[in-house]
Formats: sequence, structure tokens, C-alpha cells
Amino acid sequence: MKGKQTSQRRRVAIALDMDWAFRRHQDTYAGCHTYAENAGWECFIHPAPERILSAARGARAFDGIIARVGTGLAEAAMKTGVPIVNVWLNSPVKGLPNVFPDSRTAGVMAAEHLLGRGFRNFGFLGFQRDVDTREQWMGFNDTIRKAGMRCSQQRFSRANLEGTAPSWEAFISRLETWISSWQTPIGIFVTQDLYCRYLIDVCRSKGLHVSQDVAIVGCGNELIICDSPSPTLTSIDVGHSRVGYRAAELLDELMSGGRAPQKPILVAPTELVPRQSTDAYAANDAMVSQALRFIAENSHERIEVKEVVSAVATNRRSLERRFRKSIGRSIAEEITRLRIERAKRRIVESDAPLKYVAVEAGFRNADHFHKVFTRIEGITPSRFRRERQQVSQGK
Repeated sequence: MKGKQTSQRRRVAIALDMDWAFRRHQDTYAGCHTYAENAGWECFIHPAPERILSAARGARAFDGIIARVGTGLAEAAMKTGVPIVNVWLNSPVKGLPNVFPDSRTAGVMAAEHLLGRGFRNFGFLGFQRDVDTREQWMGFNDTIRKAGMRCSQQRFSRANLEGTAPSWEAFISRLETWISSWQTPIGIFVTQDLYCRYLIDVCRSKGLHVSQDVAIVGCGNELIICDSPSPTLTSIDVGHSRVGYRAAELLDELMSGGRAPQKPILVAPTELVPRQSTDAYAANDAMVSQALRFIAENSHERIEVKEVVSAVATNRRSLERRFRKSIGRSIAEEITRLRIERAKRRIVESDAPLKYVAVEAGFRNADHFHKVFTRIEGITPSRFRRERQQVSQGK
């Protein structure tokens, strides 16, 4: 950041489709403003800054623009010589200074998460022509193939599902047909969180359990969509606030006479946030799968191994042997793993005291929670919270 004071504050227009209630727009805007406040800019939210650029005769209406750039805005900025930075990956305009989320890395993260949970069957649900979908698919599919496995995909037109959704029935029918072709358990990566909810509804109608039969990873970490209803949704936090900050930083360089980069600047995703939709490990053993489902649904309670054994009507020695063979963990280790995952989500998503987090996650008390968490994660719960808060704030 330049942080240089000038005799006149720079006037910057921000055009990010703020009327769309998506986190990606709000967070990009927040990142822009974090930089702008430190730089001393005067910012204006405007849905169509090209109108002002075209109306300004002689004097510049703005010193710079950060936008989801369409053709009209790009032409007006070029004509008036106003520096502009594009943050819209699917913009039809070529050759702009661009700052984008690294969608391919998001695909890699989703694949690694599902592979790490033992899945051997995979699918991808995305848009037909969007660039971010293409990049997500390439990262996801390449990682799956390197692991020696294959992945099916289902693409659809976003336009036909907006507004009155004229192709809604056809979309659901295609999902049903696709789901019927799956071999479960299966791990699915979906291009945006909202479409995960559509997929979950259809999976339920087909009698499939999320996450035992189907584990689902979304993208965007839209909290309202991810946090309710059950199952909560595992999703990749793309880091749009850092995209906005980096876009503003680039604009500052351009307004100071710097040269535009030849290639888009890509901002790596912040993190994958695990939630209930990928809580379980995949298992081909039907008895282990049944036990895993019981653990996933009850691990927040004070359950013990004997209750898991009773739930599947077998003996402990046999079930322990099956667990080791199927997922490489003991029953007790799986209970603890899910409790830790639940605690980590609660730590990140709330300011609840750690003693309450411990009880809600199913631990005996705060001391037991602290010891187990530190042993497994390598850091204390309080440090984990502090580090994740710093990441979410872009520090």
C-alpha cells in the first residue's frame, strides 16, 4: 500500500452488484474499503459508473474504479483514461487488470478433503459456461485423477435457474438421473453453496444420507446457507475480502502510474471450513457405515464405545476389527475426531467460552477438552481461535 497523502483525496468508484445479497460481493466490498480507508480515498458505491464517466466533459469524475466490469464500463474507462480493476471472473471483457479468487486451488482443496475422508467415488456439480466452474473442475478432477480415481460431473445453466427458474423441473430431473448413476459412498464438490442445498434435498428424496452416503463440499462459505438447516455445509472460504483488498492495492499502483500486470492476480482461498456435510468417513463395510452414522448423529452427546456397539447389534471386538480394516481408526478415535471437528467449528464461528464449547461438543469438561484438542491439533483451543480469527480478518 502506498499510503501517500496527496493534496486532493482520490475519488474511487466501486461497482460490485451490491444489491445481490451474496457474501462474495459484500466481502469484496469490505476488502476494498479496508484498503481505501488506510489510503485516504473517497469512495462511492455506484451501479453504473460508466454513466458518470460519459457525462463528465473534460474533468475526470473518478480517479479509479474497482468493478465487476462489463463491456460498457470498460469502453467508458478506456475512453476517459480512468484506471480500472476487474474482479469479475466471468467478465466478457479481455485484457483488463484482473484480481480473482484462485478457483483451481479451491478445487484441489475440495478433492484433498474428500480423499482424506476415505472416499473413492467422486462427482462435481457446476455451471455450464462459467470460468470459475471450469477452474474448479480442473483442480478437483486433476487431483482425483492423480490419486488414481475418476470423477463424474453434471453441468447446468445458471440462467435457467434464476428468476422464475423456467428449467427448474428439468434441473431436478437431471439431478435425480445423475444421483441414480452414483456408486455410494461418494464425495461431491459443488460450485456454489446454494446449489448444495438443492442437491441435498434431492439426495434425501432418493433415500441417501448426508454425510454417510454422500459427502458434500460447497464453495463460498455463505454463512446463512451453510449454517442451517441440518446438515450444516462444509464449504471453502474463497477469501473475497482479500480479493477486494488486493484489487484496491493494484488500483492504487495504477493510479500512481504503475503498469498493469500481464496476467490476472490470483488470491488463494482462505480455508476449507468443515461442517456436518462431510463429518463421516466413507466405508464400504455396511456395519461400519451404520456405526459411523450413529456416531455422526450422537457424538455431541456423552456416548461411549459400548453404545455404538449396541446400536449396530454386534460385539465390540468384531466392530473394532472392522473399523480398523475399513477406516484405519478405532471407534473411540472416530468419536473423538467428530467431537474435535464440532468444537473447531464452534470455536471459529462463535465467541462462546471454551468451557461451553467443550460441553456442546460432547467432552466431559474443559480440562479434558483442552488436553485432547492440544494433543490432536498440536495447539491449544485458545490459540486455534486466535489464529483463525486473524485469518478471517485478512491479517
